[in-house]
Amino acid sequence: MFLEQFPDDNRTNGWIEVICGSMFSGKTEELIRRIRRAEFAQQSILLVKPKVDSRYSSEQVVSHQGTAIEAKVIVSSSEIATLWNKEKIVAVDEAQFFDDELPQICADLANKGARVIIAGLDMDYKGLPFGPLPNLLAMAEYVTKVHAICVSCGNLAQFSHRIASNEERVMLGAKNDYEPLCRTCYNKIKH
Repeated sequence: MFLEQFPDDNRTNGWIEVICGSMFSGKTEELIRRIRRAEFAQQSILLVKPKVDSRYSSEQVVSHQGTAIEAKVIVSSSEIATLWNKEKIVAVDEAQFFDDELPQICADLANKGARVIIAGLDMDYKGLPFGPLPNLLAMAEYVTKVHAICVSCGNLAQFSHRIASNEERVMLGAKNDYEPLCRTCYNKIKH
């Protein structure tokens, strides 16, 4: 179980936390929950999201449940270092859409004392590791894997099955485009 910690003023190093899982597993809800707790503790926060994710809002991080919070919208992960003004918390939503520089930027921020919280899909719709998430998972001090419920059998789901007919690796979508499936149900459909 993850025990949430906070950096104090004398801390020289921060850390990296990754929240990962399939579509509809609550990744963004958990990210927002951690941010709200830090806000309550009056900690400074930098929250970013990729410009490509404009499904629910172009200026907010929004969960599938409708929970929303203001964010800086960026195109490249290098912009995080430019925007950072020594905030204690640096949070990144939809990290799978960022470039391969994201893990090093997160490590640099953690080395400077920031608590870096990352949320994103760990696998694409084909069940393959997605974007910079595998490297972030390897580097993180804390990893939280959240699960959806399989829409076919009700077990825990870790796969994002694409039901829309599109072969592109990156396709933004919601309930009409993806459904969470467990390994057994995913493999039945895949084969």
